[in-house]
Amino acid sequence: MVKTIVQTHAAPSPIGPYSQAVRFGDILFLSGQIALNPETGNLTESAIEVQTRQVMENLKAVLMEAGMDFSHVIKSTIFLTDLQDFPEVNTVYGAYFEDKFPARETIEVSGLPKGADVEISMIAGY
Repeated sequence: MVKTIVQTHAAPSPIGPYSQAVRFGDILFLSGQIALNPETGNLTESAIEVQTRQVMENLKAVLMEAGMDFSHVIKSTIFLTDLQDFPEVNTVYGAYFEDKFPARETIEVSGLPKGADVEISMIAGY
């Protein structure tokens, strides 16, 4: 199998030495996305719901570039700087899935890149 890099201008450019996603066979590994606006590269500094929506839109753009959508997501990991934001994040996150939700864990962390409050990574496949 060949490792293929997935990159789109519809999602923020990586801020370090990593790719937006890597496809390996039928599996797509999506790097964590924070609430960066893909047009400006600036962090969306707003309510956690707005940040989460930007994160999910960034992930959606990468999935689409790979020919996938949220129905292909197998597993996701949510990182929060404040676990008390979980109900709001969960509501926004859940709205992007119709059914057959992926496996998931949610972890509280002491900090995220650029001072973000939420980061989400995913694994998708056929």
